[in-house]
Amino acid sequence: MARIFCIANQKGGVGKTTTTVNLAAGLVRIGQRVLVVDLDPQGNTTMGSGLDKRALEATVYDVLIGAAPAADAIQHVERVGYDVLGANRELAGAEVELVEIDQRDRRLKLALAEVQDDYDFILIDCPPSLSLLTLNGLTCAHGVIVPMQCEYFALEGLSDLVNSIKQVHANLNRELHLIGLLRVMFDPRMTLQQQVSDQLQAHFGDKVFKTIIPRNVRLAEAPSYGLPGVIFDPTAKGSIAFIEFAREMVERVGVRSGQAPAAPAPTPAAARRSKA
Repeated sequence: MARIFCIANQKGGVGKTTTTVNLAAGLVRIGQRVLVVDLDPQGNTTMGSGLDKRALEATVYDVLIGAAPAADAIQHVERVGYDVLGANRELAGAEVELVEIDQRDRRLKLALAEVQDDYDFILIDCPPSLSLLTLNGLTCAHGVIVPMQCEYFALEGLSDLVNSIKQVHANLNRELHLIGLLRVMFDPRMTLQQQVSDQLQAHFGDKVFKTIIPRNVRLAEAPSYGLPGVIFDPTAKGSIAFIEFAREMVERVGVRSGQAPAAPAPTPAAARRSKA
């Protein structure tokens, strides 16, 4: 059964999408079966994984409102090696429609239960707000990964997010925990960033991942090619860091790991595609 993780931060522009697609690609590199769920109406994770969000026949929106099962909306992307439950602008209307639907905060949990046994990891890219969409992600997840820049404004937003996680844990999902804080776009030459990094470690201890993702041009270029940086340029410093982060994640959550196979185990969506 898959371990489900939300990549979340209520502050925008902190690297949630970059973290999601590169962690997914890194996990594939070390032999894990991965599904990525795009819960952001902008659809950046979908595009950054090599799918055209405008051409999708079924998306996470259809899954949430009950118009399609998750298995029918999931697509395998050969170039990146993982499956994607994509999103586009239609998802923006889901919040209004979900208000009148039973179990509106558990729609994603119910949908993913049908495919959860097919994967080792399910990564959910959440929008930058505590919306009903984010709540659906938190309600079905085992944990939250928080990418953040080492800046003081980021620290202020972090306290709000931690409180939100505690509230969801207490009222909706007893399995939900803060897995860890990932320092991204890090520049060791900046004294301020080092100071904030030290504060994070002092306050959160082992909840701060050991891996640090450096500021890296190749990671920034990769989305324009519809690829995670790990695939676009595996030798870049940022890509190497994300592969190390994937290994740290596997170790931290106790998923069985080992050497990556010559060809990763095919996902169900890949198997269906090969038969088509």
